[in-house]
Amino acid sequence: MRLLHTSDWHLGRSFHREGLLGHQAAYVDHLLEVVEAEQVDLVVVAGDVYDRALPPVDAVELADEALARLAASRARVVVSSGNHDSARRLGFSSRLIDAAGVHLRTLPTDVGRAVVVPDAHGDVVVHALPYLDPDAVREPWGLSVRSHEAALGAAMGRVRADLATRPGARSVVLAHAFVAGGQPSESERDIAVGGVSRVPTTVFDGVDYVALGHLHGPHVLDERMRYSGSPLAYSFSESAQTKGSWLVDLGPTGVTGTVFVPAPVPRPLARLRGELADLLLDPALAGHEDAWVEVTLTDAGPRPAGAMQRLRRRFPHALVLAFDSPVTATGAPRGPVPAGRSAHDVTLDFVTAVRGSAASAAEAALLATACDACGDDTTADGGSVTTGDDAAGDLGESA
Repeated sequence: MRLLHTSDWHLGRSFHREGLLGHQAAYVDHLLEVVEAEQVDLVVVAGDVYDRALPPVDAVELADEALARLAASRARVVVSSGNHDSARRLGFSSRLIDAAGVHLRTLPTDVGRAVVVPDAHGDVVVHALPYLDPDAVREPWGLSVRSHEAALGAAMGRVRADLATRPGARSVVLAHAFVAGGQPSESERDIAVGGVSRVPTTVFDGVDYVALGHLHGPHVLDERMRYSGSPLAYSFSESAQTKGSWLVDLGPTGVTGTVFVPAPVPRPLARLRGELADLLLDPALAGHEDAWVEVTLTDAGPRPAGAMQRLRRRFPHALVLAFDSPVTATGAPRGPVPAGRSAHDVTLDFVTAVRGSAASAAEAALLATACDACGDDTTADGGSVTTGDDAAGDLGESA
């Protein structure tokens, strides 16, 4: 049997306010092409079909189209829910949809309910574990501790009870979790509950293939346990990742081969760092002119005027601009605000650092009035107040 492992579609997500639905639709096209070209028998989607519990209408339409096309393909399909999905919305009408060859498993009550896919060597038994919130399952499942490991351990107990009734069958488990050995990126929202999030790989002992979701980069924890990652980059921290899915061959005794299938890249990502003049003129950066770009400027002194507009003349898809100057506009090295400075001193320094010139006498007087208004209130009746020096420390951190 040949299966295709994908996850973390996050339909409806944007990238720094840039819509991604067209790019996600291109991935669905790619997925169907792989199913036909590689003669895939089973597609497994390990959670986070949507980016949020209430997805926009166009994201729901794309999910509907994707599942309908997969149902009409040569492959059976098994889908589990992730921490971004609404389990009940994604799983709506799942009992009816089962008849079409698309099997949705989104609720704790689905745990232990297998999908059986036969091939020339017998049965492949697929158990799709939805994202399991430890708080939600602790009481009904009688868990002694509150953790993802306890929740998934209990779920795997139900899986093994079912597998024990099917001697000789090969097993596939889908799980949406943070399994020890994977490395998260900036675009994954934490799924920790109570500070205990990591799940040891031993929870899945004895399973022939474990299709993991949640981490957005592809990871190989061992030959039988992998993350496919997301089909698109959802943060600049993923700019160096190759996105795609795993093509997995199951023989009579388990995994016999795996191939990573790269996904199309509608628009690449680039992270650039340097002084503005260099970034605008460096010929080596020509390959990034059509990319989504994150820029960190290191110019000393005042921030260059109109920096983003100037960058976009060369990099039309620049989305993020940050500054990391080694010195302030006055030439002093950056560092903590010296103790004992008044709030007025700090605000004057802030104006100079941001604008590159000192405040005028009228501006300085206005800032002094504002600082005085935030100082001690001698008419206050008890309670704590913020002193001028305390306010200076707070303002210094904000600056």
